[in-house]
Amino acid sequence: MEDTFQSAYQEEMRQLEIAQQEIDRQLTHLRNTPVYTGHDFTEQVLEETREARRQRLARAEDAPYFGRLDFQTNQKSEATPLYIGKVGVNHGDLDVEQENPLVIDWRAPIASLFYSFTGGLEPASYEAPEGTIEGLVYLKRNLVIRKKILQRVVDTYTRDSDQPAVSDEFLLYRLGENKDNRLRDIVSTIQAEQDLIIRAAKNTALMIQGVAGSGKTTVALHRLAFLLYQYQEQIRAERMIIFAPNQMFLNYISDVLPELGVGNIQQNTFADWAMNLLDLDAKLLPATDMWGIWFETLEQRPALNDDVSGRYKGSTRFKQWIDKSMELLEVNCVPDMDFSPWDGKVLPLQTIRNWFFEEYKHYALAKRKERVLARINRWIEMELKPITNTVKLKEFKQKSSTRIKAYAKKWPEFDAFTLYKNLFQPDKRGAILQQDRFESIPADVVKHTRITLKNNEIRHEDLAGLLYIHVKLHDMASESRFDHIVIDEAQDFSPFQVAVLDLFVRNHSFTILGDLSQGIHAYQGIHDWNEMQSLFEAQDTAYFALTRSYRSTMEIIEFANGILERGVHTDLLAVPVFRSGQQVQVLEKTSVEQLQVIQDAIQQFEQSEYNTTALLTRTLEEARTLYQTLLDQGLNVNLIDGSQNEYQGGISVLPVYLSKGLEFDAVLLMDADAYHYREGAMDAKLLYVGCTRALHELWILYHGELTPFIQQPA
Repeated sequence: MEDTFQSAYQEEMRQLEIAQQEIDRQLTHLRNTPVYTGHDFTEQVLEETREARRQRLARAEDAPYFGRLDFQTNQKSEATPLYIGKVGVNHGDLDVEQENPLVIDWRAPIASLFYSFTGGLEPASYEAPEGTIEGLVYLKRNLVIRKKILQRVVDTYTRDSDQPAVSDEFLLYRLGENKDNRLRDIVSTIQAEQDLIIRAAKNTALMIQGVAGSGKTTVALHRLAFLLYQYQEQIRAERMIIFAPNQMFLNYISDVLPELGVGNIQQNTFADWAMNLLDLDAKLLPATDMWGIWFETLEQRPALNDDVSGRYKGSTRFKQWIDKSMELLEVNCVPDMDFSPWDGKVLPLQTIRNWFFEEYKHYALAKRKERVLARINRWIEMELKPITNTVKLKEFKQKSSTRIKAYAKKWPEFDAFTLYKNLFQPDKRGAILQQDRFESIPADVVKHTRITLKNNEIRHEDLAGLLYIHVKLHDMASESRFDHIVIDEAQDFSPFQVAVLDLFVRNHSFTILGDLSQGIHAYQGIHDWNEMQSLFEAQDTAYFALTRSYRSTMEIIEFANGILERGVHTDLLAVPVFRSGQQVQVLEKTSVEQLQVIQDAIQQFEQSEYNTTALLTRTLEEARTLYQTLLDQGLNVNLIDGSQNEYQGGISVLPVYLSKGLEFDAVLLMDADAYHYREGAMDAKLLYVGCTRALHELWILYHGELTPFIQQPA
């Protein structure tokens, strides 16, 4: 066995030397080629091609590939070694497709075999532009190359061997590595079920239910890289966007796409993107203020309202209500009167209505109003032309100017914020609403929203409705449409938000991912994926479930699953990868003792060479207090309170709700008692979120009565 390994290692050392020599030769040649800066179009195109190759080769320089697949097609007599890397590299100086490339891009059709093949003697196949290609796999080999040094060779399948496939051995090696302050790509360890999602068809509203640690965010980012490769003639990176829960999370995932050679993809929060489009002179209240959902003290908890305002205003029922209201606005917006620019001259109402409802019916409402008023002005100009009497001409011009201004004021004000406010004010009847149309909106929603809007303030839950009205009024410019949209933490999005985003994307091209078990924003999010799927025709949507968790050890996953079983009663439980570690520690300590435990734990984690540790509190105020206490003890810690745009790594103190989407080598979860986490699905989900942030170690601290969601180990 040792001889076999040494032989394989030496073989790969020789191949690596060949690959690096060729990459260095090409890169040197390209870097020595003068950059063209002239105005000749043909030369500019050639320079763009050369620059793209420079960048591609530079990415391959330190680690040309990560895998090898020996594949024999039915048309060949022997297997061909195929090396798979983050970027494709060809032999020679010409950047053209060849029969025997040096390195195959991981996104190429044939590279899918590296991910989909999991062993067995049966024929394997992949889909190519020319059709299905079948053949036999003789070898699947994982390689670790860092800074041009071959560090590891693992044969996960050998056709001539009696040993079973051992793909988990290499996966566990990569999963055991410690965490830093950025999410990393998983190109070398993409699993078969993840690869199916990455390579799914573009024009689909793809929905992914992924348990904590299933890699759903990383899979979505790799899917963007794949789509740009597969559909490079149809989509552009700058017309793709990722919606994430906050700016810090966007910073946390910011390295993945550049590592994959992808740039210029937009990244934003829904709130920031929507506010920029709306360009409102109104204040967006912080998300932490919404109905007291993220209270600074637990005494505020009784004010929590789970299902009144946000759930209603995020529903398709509210969208339908707005549709009906906008229909009413359209029907009644043309003033019910003829227009007379001066005495004796009349433009009939029927003519104006014909312009609005027939000639300009394909325009959005605001544009139709603008067109009609502009046409009335042109009609006035035409009627003034025959008048030769200068006194009359001056008199008629003055009168027509005054009367057209007065007439224009009789039209509704086509402003999204104004119309949205009118939805919740029954006394504003003239422009849009009738009294009896308010019966379908819950009275509490009307009352609460009227107070907010009166103060010229809006809540996050209002943004979908405002944007929808804005589009109805103004339509959208073609440059506002996206080629593809990724929605992360989609369980906290409302169906109405997704319906609005569907207006901004071509062909329902979505990747929508989340975990219902982490739906801690129940006041606005979804309770079932059918709430999202029902927005699309059956042929336009697809659903995938990722149940395998790669983040945490078996002990942590089983502990977290117990919380869900006791507190949420769900079957969306994670299946852990067989990676064993330390038992979860559940420690009853007084507040004074907890401080000593924290100090001891941090010292222990440093000895384990952990790079990231999180101390998770129940509330923001408790996080601030603990942070100051640890600072006073001389510890180097960072506070995360929601205002940060960047995750620093190291030791972080933060409320548990802000930890969602992040992961840490070790987690200390504070105050897991019955007061902080009492009965209720939301508390259980919060506790689950906190526990599943840990990769290697999880410590639970409490004082008094332990939360009912956790069973004290025997």
